[in-house]
Order: sequence, then structure tokens, then C-alpha cells
Amino acid sequence: MRTVYTIVLLLAASFAGAQDFALKQLEASPRHQEWVNVEYGGRKVRAFVVFPEVSAKATSVIVIHENRGLNDWARAMADQIAGEGFIAIAPDLLSGMAPNGGNTSDFPTGDAARDAIYKLDTAQVRKDLDAVTAYVSKLPAANGKVAVAGYCWGGGQCFKMATTNENIKAAFVFYGTGPEEISAIKQVKAPVYGFYGGNDARVNATIPKSDSLMKVAGKKYEPVVYDGAGHGFMRAGQEPTASAENAKARNEGFARLVQLLKGI
Repeated sequence: MRTVYTIVLLLAASFAGAQDFALKQLEASPRHQEWVNVEYGGRKVRAFVVFPEVSAKATSVIVIHENRGLNDWARAMADQIAGEGFIAIAPDLLSGMAPNGGNTSDFPTGDAARDAIYKLDTAQVRKDLDAVTAYVSKLPAANGKVAVAGYCWGGGQCFKMATTNENIKAAFVFYGTGPEEISAIKQVKAPVYGFYGGNDARVNATIPKSDSLMKVAGKKYEPVVYDGAGHGFMRAGQEPTASAENAKARNEGFARLVQLLKGI
């Protein structure tokens, strides 16, 4: 029993250590950051909001986390987006799902959070994201326009959101898979932009079908594959041990994201 407990502690320490660079970035940020509760139908979705240092009302971006929940990296990603002049809101889609009704930070390890992610009710995820969209669009500092960017598991949710929420102005899918039904694709109202790592055969195998379905439905889909980058390059490309390929893809992917957001 002690051995199992020791392994859990080591895994938790390793996961926390992997986020150190992101936490330092958050602590050094000059931007206003705050936690809010987005409430609907008796449910509370905890979300991290970062405001840009701008004089005019700003476009908002929903940041959908990876399959390990709203960790420090996901929050740091929101802060980076806000640093480019946008209001960023990163909802914790594991709100209330941790032991004793806690959130992502209350899971003992990243693996435990990942296991919980795949048990989430899809209808609840949709409602959570719709509630967050409504909330952020009405902030006094917001101009009412909302885009969504998702990573890994969040990338798939981002693509799905484009099929269900007509208020989204653009969807930025980072190494996430798309819906496989033409009936869902036909519901897409916003342009979808894809960001994929060249060394991510599992996800990349789905790009041709997404491209075909979007063309049949007359929808805008622009995928870009970054040579040599792996799955999760937006996170891996920022780590102190990042490969040159991941770092390059991360920088180019972020620059593309910002350019496209400015065109909304």
C-alpha cells in the first residue's frame, strides 16, 4: 500500500514540475487575472479570465484545455492570448467533477484528471461552453465577438462547438479531431482553422475526412500541418526541454492564431 501511495506522490510531483514554467509565466504577467463562476441551471463552471491592457473593447477567446483539465499551462495560454489584445476565458470543464466536488486542481494527478475527462457527459460540456460564451460576450470590456481555441481533447470540443453554437465567430482547432457526420458539419457557421503536428499520425489521419466534409457542406476549413512537430506542440514547444521542431511550430502556430483573431 505504501508503495502505491509513493508512486502516486511521485506522479503528482512530476506533473506539477512539468507546469513550473507556466506558473512562473502567470506570476510574472502584468495583466489582470481573475477567477469567476459561470452559473446556469444550478451548475457552476469555474473559469479563469485574463484581460488585455487595451483602451477599446476587445474580442473574447474561449480557451478549451487539454485532456488533463485546466492546469497552469492552459491558464498560461489564456494569459498569452490576452497579451495580444484579447479577453481570454479558460473554463474548467472538470468543475465539480473532482473528489468532494472539486475542480481540476483537486485531482491527485494529471492522469486522474484525464480519466475524469473521458467520463464527462457530452451534453454537459456543450452547455458549459454555451454558458461561458454567453457570459464572456456580455462583459463590459468585451465587444461581443467570441472565438474559441481548443487544444488536444479541447481541440475536438472546439470543432464540435463550431457545429452547435452559432454565436462563435471562428474556431481554432489545435490537434483535435472533427465530427464525422455531414449532418453536424452542415451546422457549422464559423470558419474553422486547424493546427496540426507533422508527427501526429493518429490525429492527422482524420484531416482528409474533415476537409472533404467541410467542402461538401460549403464550409471554410483551413488546416496547417507543422513539419516535425508532435501532438501537443503548443505546450511541448514552450517547455524548457522543447525540441526545435516543437518550438518552431509553437511560435508559428501562435503567430497564425493572433493574425487570424485580429481579422475577426
